[in-house]
Amino acid sequence: MKVLVVGANGQIGRHLVKFLQESEEHTVRAMVRKEEQAKTYQNTGVEAVVANLDDRVDRIAEAANGCEAIVFTAGSGGATGPDKTLLIDLDGAVKTMEAAEKAGIERFVMVSAIQAHNRENWSEKIKPYFVAKHYADRALEQSNLTYTIIRPGGLLNDAGSGKVTAAENLERATIPREDVARTIIAVLDEKHTFNRAFDLVSGNTPIAKAIKQI
Repeated sequence: MKVLVVGANGQIGRHLVKFLQESEEHTVRAMVRKEEQAKTYQNTGVEAVVANLDDRVDRIAEAANGCEAIVFTAGSGGATGPDKTLLIDLDGAVKTMEAAEKAGIERFVMVSAIQAHNRENWSEKIKPYFVAKHYADRALEQSNLTYTIIRPGGLLNDAGSGKVTAAENLERATIPREDVARTIIAVLDEKHTFNRAFDLVSGNTPIAKAIKQI
């Protein structure tokens, strides 16, 4: 399966591109915002395309053309304000869904945030982020795409263990970004995760087994 990684220069995105490049079952195209980012990937043998979530839907669809799945890992980051969060984490996500439909791509994996579906459990410190994730996820659920929504807990730069806990509702906890990236790859072809959403934190169950138990 050829996978377009949106947000390929982000921290989860970089892990995901690397793992997809090493995979025997998938190939990858990295979508980045800057030419120098694309060149960095191309120098390592990764196909890369320059497109921005501020672009028109048609441009994002062109970037996705020929792919069979899209993974949305993009985020505005902690240093930006609520306006950028709205434009990237909500409108950018919805544009990417529309682009997938235009490009004839059915499979869509969304990286969201733990308990984004549950307003009562949103963090007040980053409430606009949770609002954006909540409504982007709802838009995906209401689309015609074959989706999986992964809602990871607090993200760490620790080495991944390959073991997680995955369920529709989990207490807030943490998870290495590496394990999130590996879970994304694991769900791509896992029909049990199609049109499902789940929280994801570190645990004691191998990823492949954990996602079958949701």
